Amino acid sequence: MLEIAHANLHYGAAQALRGVSLTAEAGRITCVLGRNGVGKTSLLKAVVGQHPLSSGSICLDGKSLDRMPSYERARAGIGYVPQGREIFPLLTVRENLETGFAALPGSQRTIPDYVFDLFPVLKDMLSRRGGDLSGGQQQQLAIGRALVMQPKLLVLDEPTEGIQPSIIKDIGRAITWLKETLGMTILLVEQYLDFARELADSVAIMDRGEIVFSGRAGDLDDPNVRRHLML
Repeated sequence: MLEIAHANLHYGAAQALRGVSLTAEAGRITCVLGRNGVGKTSLLKAVVGQHPLSSGSICLDGKSLDRMPSYERARAGIGYVPQGREIFPLLTVRENLETGFAALPGSQRTIPDYVFDLFPVLKDMLSRRGGDLSGGQQQQLAIGRALVMQPKLLVLDEPTEGIQPSIIKDIGRAITWLKETLGMTILLVEQYLDFARELADSVAIMDRGEIVFSGRAGDLDDPNVRRHLML
């Protein structure tokens, strides 16, 4: 589904990604782990087109994304849930969800029923302003907004950050359902190790802009693998 090859990315003179190669297989959950500041978010921004690579390539279903702006990547089937949620606080929940219509042709501009099945609180709060929701509810709204775009690839940046445990479980169940029922491909950045181990099919660990380990989620129980997360 998604292939990243020898990706290098710079912010001015600072290099955020150093020769990163990563594959997210179709219909599976791939989780990128690592400490703060190692390049995880930069990698996701490169995938969704918010920051161009200095060199290397990114392909979706065998088609190069390298010259494709972010709005065309959304139309190609990439849904993005950014770190910090970035919902529109003055828009209602319904209006926030409907911003996902921008990537769709007119005939497909409806909110899928499964968005409300996964996150019932959104249906109960359709007329509430986004800024009035709790942090956990805003995270559910941000995921719902991305799902309105009917993505083939869902990219999530630390969806459990600052979220209460009950909603973390709801988000975990939703991600599992999307994979198992819709066959959606999911690329997830996460620091909550238990969440990653429970959900992921495969993992990659980053350090200083590089992939230092890639393998199965079960490998996270290996002390030699976990040490990459404690340096």
